Amino acid sequence: MRQIKDVLRLKLELHHSHQHIAASLGISKGVVAKYVKLASAAGLHWPQIQAMDETALHSRLMVPP
Repeated sequence: MRQIKDVLRLKLELHHSHQHIAASLGISKGVVAKYVKLASAAGLHWPQIQAMDETALHSRLMVPP
């Protein structure tokens, strides 16, 4: 199950800590940091992310090098 959008909503809209997000979603703080970094590198902000579905968001963030 992909949780990218949940991670980014909790971080970018609700301003939760990486530790809180990780505990809430049952993932590591490293995964939280990775998703936040990828969204930032892609130039995405919450309003744009909110309009995307999980598949489109994953495709936008996980672009091969």
